[in-house]
Amino acid sequence: MKYATLGELMLRLSTPGYSRFVQAKSLDVNYGGGEANVALSLCNLGEEAIFISKLPNNDIGDAARNSLREYGVDTSGIVRGGDRVGIYYLETGDSVRPSKVIYDRAHSAISEAKASEFDFRKYLKGCSWLHITGITPALGKNCQAITLKALQTAKKMGITVSFDLNYRAKLWTKEEAQACMIPLMEYVDYVIGNEEDAEACLGFKSGSDVNAGKIDADGYGPMLKAMCEKFHLKGAAASLRESHSANDNGWSGVLYTNGNFYKSNHYELRIVDRVGGGDSFAAGLIYGLTHYDDPSKAINFAVAHSAIKHTIPGDYNHASVKEVESLMGGNASGRVQR
Repeated sequence: MKYATLGELMLRLSTPGYSRFVQAKSLDVNYGGGEANVALSLCNLGEEAIFISKLPNNDIGDAARNSLREYGVDTSGIVRGGDRVGIYYLETGDSVRPSKVIYDRAHSAISEAKASEFDFRKYLKGCSWLHITGITPALGKNCQAITLKALQTAKKMGITVSFDLNYRAKLWTKEEAQACMIPLMEYVDYVIGNEEDAEACLGFKSGSDVNAGKIDADGYGPMLKAMCEKFHLKGAAASLRESHSANDNGWSGVLYTNGNFYKSNHYELRIVDRVGGGDSFAAGLIYGLTHYDDPSKAINFAVAHSAIKHTIPGDYNHASVKEVESLMGGNASGRVQR
């Protein structure tokens, strides 16, 4: 089975260790981005995946593309051109100090690309699944047109579509997000997101207080059911993060599909790097839905896959199916493997 993702691949510049921006004398280089992270995760799980985007035809564009090629991602869907790779700066938080992200992505190659540059019928040939996040249309009118073209093409080709809502307040307002995202739902089969995403992008509320440190998973059932009924979805899933501190989070997930509600195992995480955790949840859910007949296994795979990502530096998840299934089976001791 082959999967496709569409989005922006960014240069990530992060402060070493837990140092603050004002302290840093150097920055660590990584690459990542919502949909790129999903494509790479699926390849690391033994699948085929193509990433569709646009990168400048220069050394930084080459380095970004090669960060995916190194792990087997098909980059033939990356159009070359434009002036720059989008950048984000990351300061990793600790204890009561949260992490910070500063974007420098204006006029990036993908944000100024035109829908006519992308041959989606060619890129999606042989694919059974397309994944996009709400970050891509948030980049501007051009990317909204690109997203719509991709979704319409996938629909005509009979390809299953998942959409991770991924609301980013620094990119657009809730009103702008809903005006764009709600009409796109007619092309979507599975919606993924947390409680903030659902409210900001689609106007649905879970009733949970995410800052209270404890989440009632059962409270998400009615919300996910309502989303499925309104938009005629095959399923909807949410990742549930209990933020005890910047380092320690509770982590679980829920899935509503075929009229049934499923809750995952719960993990208490000591975080190394939480960036890309939601993308790993999405990748794990996609893998689970296409490899297990039991939706309960699918949501448990998604959560376990993402739990492992929280222990890995960088945006990319380098977890294997064997590791994820071992964690699903209860092997969470962290003992040295010899």
